[in-house]
Amino acid sequence: MSLIHQEQLPNGLWLVAEPNDSAQSLSMTMLTPAGVATEPAGQQGAAALLDEMLARGAGGLSAREHCDALDQLGVQRGSGVETHHIRLSATMIADKLAEALPLLLNMIKAPALEDTALEPSRDLALQTIQSLDDEPQQKVMLDLRDAFFPPPLGRSPYGNKDDIQTLTADDLRKFWRASCVPGGTILGFAGKLDWPHLRDLVGEHLGGWSGARDQTQPNGQAPRGYRHSRAQTSQVHIAAAYDAVPEPDDDSILQRIAVAALSGGMSGRLFTEVREKRGLCYSVYATYAANRQRGAVFAYAGTTTPRAQETLDVMAGELRRLAQGVDESEFTRAVVGMKSRLVMQGESTGARAGAIATDQFNLDRPRGLDELTDRVDAVTLDRLNRFLSDHPPADMTITTIGPEPLEVEQNVGSGA
Repeated sequence: MSLIHQEQLPNGLWLVAEPNDSAQSLSMTMLTPAGVATEPAGQQGAAALLDEMLARGAGGLSAREHCDALDQLGVQRGSGVETHHIRLSATMIADKLAEALPLLLNMIKAPALEDTALEPSRDLALQTIQSLDDEPQQKVMLDLRDAFFPPPLGRSPYGNKDDIQTLTADDLRKFWRASCVPGGTILGFAGKLDWPHLRDLVGEHLGGWSGARDQTQPNGQAPRGYRHSRAQTSQVHIAAAYDAVPEPDDDSILQRIAVAALSGGMSGRLFTEVREKRGLCYSVYATYAANRQRGAVFAYAGTTTPRAQETLDVMAGELRRLAQGVDESEFTRAVVGMKSRLVMQGESTGARAGAIATDQFNLDRPRGLDELTDRVDAVTLDRLNRFLSDHPPADMTITTIGPEPLEVEQNVGSGA
């Protein structure tokens, strides 16, 4: 059984680490509470701009000096904006930790945030928003999040164009001071590591860091319902969502297996019924997304204009038919697929660092692969089908992009 260390530093930061003696690499994931839900009113895009500027110098080093220092150590890194956090990820050869760690931590703790870095960051952010016109699949899912979640949880990670154009460097420095704080931050490691050494090293570099931020709560009702964005194109993009159990719920594993049966590759129901049998669309899938407060099942289909209405009807029908249960073969394929993915996750230190950091946020504790596998093994077909019968999809929120709106059932989306 894998041992995962967990400790809260005096400044409020949670440190979690999973040793893997067979690995030569060490990966890090840092979740700091600067996600889109924390942006001040009228500053949607502050997180996206800050995320870009964090890579433009830190700890007294210029952008080029900082980048070169990490490259010389062979550190692979990346960052991204989420609902509640900015996520900083890195993977390195384990014996480079002492040199690489201060460079990485300073990106959050002591970024340069120079005035000269703002305009290039702003230009990139605006280009990304503009590029969504060429990525309607991504855009329809962003529209779905905005319609499905209560504000500010449905905000786009790319921000709002008008707000981005008015943000100043002082605005971003203020946002950084309020959001990039240890209280609410989670630091996860996985791979070849010595726990006492790692704990002491993190404490040495973050001991003087202070501040805290509470998790943002919803401040309004979700719009829900049906939303259409008109676009003169031969394609129609359809997205749907409905409420599901949150991650801490004991039944969340049942929801995952159900969605795996629904959308587990070419053998999944959606692919079989919507694409293979009827030839209605070129892409169709569903996924389960959950955190500590809420869960949801999301679905997408891309099709042509003449087949859009039938595609929506069949896809929604398959989502609802899940309440009738799955058969033995569907159940077996879903379980085997989930266990295979767990095995592959265990071979990636980056995946494990991200998983235990996310668990700490969602569950207040990290989970090992043994526990996750045991949860899957404990599910029976009867238990799964009872869950599906008791949790039928209801009040779907639907968004579409295409020439004309589609017809949706009257009970779709009644608010949250």
